[in-house]
Amino acid sequence: MKTLDLRKKYKDLYQPSAKRISVVDVPDFLFVMIDGKMEKGKSPGESPAFQEAMQALYGAAYTLKFISKLRKTNAIDYPVMALEGLWWVEGGGFDIAKPDNWRWRAMMMLPDHITPEMFAEAVGKIRGKRPSPSVEKLRLARFREGLCIQTMHIGPYSAEPATLGRMDAFAAENGYTLHGLHHEIYLSDPRRTAPEKLKTVLRHPVKKK
Repeated sequence: MKTLDLRKKYKDLYQPSAKRISVVDVPDFLFVMIDGKMEKGKSPGESPAFQEAMQALYGAAYTLKFISKLRKTNAIDYPVMALEGLWWVEGGGFDIAKPDNWRWRAMMMLPDHITPEMFAEAVGKIRGKRPSPSVEKLRLARFREGLCIQTMHIGPYSAEPATLGRMDAFAAENGYTLHGLHHEIYLSDPRRTAPEKLKTVLRHPVKKK
């Protein structure tokens, strides 16, 4: 059986330094995705809809891993990748300190050998075990982010504005303007990790002025 570790292959994208801001060119990747909208006044940890969506998303990611691993021909095992989130507000004006009206896209990167047929099989298995409206919203899609700046944020999510401020300053000093969606990659499980030790990759698309 072949083994594929995308975390090691793309270490520069998923394990950046916390001490500096780096410029990266993020290629086209395959993801399992689900979109949603935060209920008014709710944070992700308080939102029933968001939690239901996470259950469906993780279910799909792990089911696809086992479908790949148990194939009779060309079986491939691989670690499930970290949860990622794109966050925005309709009309702009996203503020991480104000969760009202947030829209989100939660996603997990997949190896390129995952096919639409494998995805349909995985969704069918989840539908049979844990049916929910979120299962029907899952989709397989490609996403190319392109030129970005990023860094590792260590600490609670509430302290992210300080790190984002460093990123804004770096962009201004180096002739970049921000565009696109605020991107977070969650390397720690907040249920098992102390807030001050949480590791989150913060990434933002940029373009040269």
